[in-house]
Amino acid sequence: MKILIFGKRGQVGWELQRSLAPLGQIVALDHEGDGQLCGDFSDLAGLAATVRAVAPDVIVNAAAHTAVDRAESEPELATTLNALAPGVLAAEAARLGAWLVHYSTDYVFDGSGDRPWHEDDATAPLSVYGRSKLAGEHAVAGCERHLIFRTSWVYAARGNNFARTMLRLASEREQLKVIADQIGAPTSAELLADVTAHAIRRVRRQAGLAGLYHLVAAGETSWHGYARHVIDFARQTGQPIRVAAAAIEAVPSSAYPLPAPRPHNSRLDTRKLQAAFDLRLPEWQVGVDRMLTEVLDD
Repeated sequence: MKILIFGKRGQVGWELQRSLAPLGQIVALDHEGDGQLCGDFSDLAGLAATVRAVAPDVIVNAAAHTAVDRAESEPELATTLNALAPGVLAAEAARLGAWLVHYSTDYVFDGSGDRPWHEDDATAPLSVYGRSKLAGEHAVAGCERHLIFRTSWVYAARGNNFARTMLRLASEREQLKVIADQIGAPTSAELLADVTAHAIRRVRRQAGLAGLYHLVAAGETSWHGYARHVIDFARQTGQPIRVAAAAIEAVPSSAYPLPAPRPHNSRLDTRKLQAAFDLRLPEWQVGVDRMLTEVLDD
């Protein structure tokens, strides 16, 4: 099997190169490409030519415009990268009879209510980013052999992330203010990549499993709860933490106004995924603790 991965330097793309390696030959590209092949999602003709040249059995798209606030001022670019480019991949995958795996987001919902979103709930994105990702879902679904994984609050040990920011601030400040009215599940790029590998193996044997699935770690928390968990973990492992536990203040989203609104309810129901692929998703703390151990060891 030949697998073509886009977005190889991103959090998910990096882990995919590990998780998918046992399945077959990997061709992994980032924005710069490799001189012969194009990984630039703003070059739609180049993308199509690349898929035709590689002729993969599976395409995995881990590339996207993920600068949520910047997307508000550059909607055309966000639409190109998040909708038009995946549409090109879908058309080429359909022509080849290949599978296309694509990642989407809870931002396709309006964040209302307090129950986890199901795959068939009505979408109503609040931002340019959310609208562009929803358009990308529709484009990818045009390829019969597709898997779309909606996820949220993705992190990895590699690169910058919320946990690293909290660790730095907690070592510098005596008081922190963290948003408490946005609820979701921190989900590791490692988990996304491992589930992707498992799902690809299954759908290659059972094509009827194609479709849209929600994929996040189990449980839920707020950004405030996430921050407290990270800081408590660091404190217990002997890290130099300046802020006291009681000095981590819970504040509303309105305390930090941003160009793009964030969903308050990012909960995603994963029962469809777990039943279809015979999986049990771990609690969010498991992945976060693993990531923290790696980060703090460094």
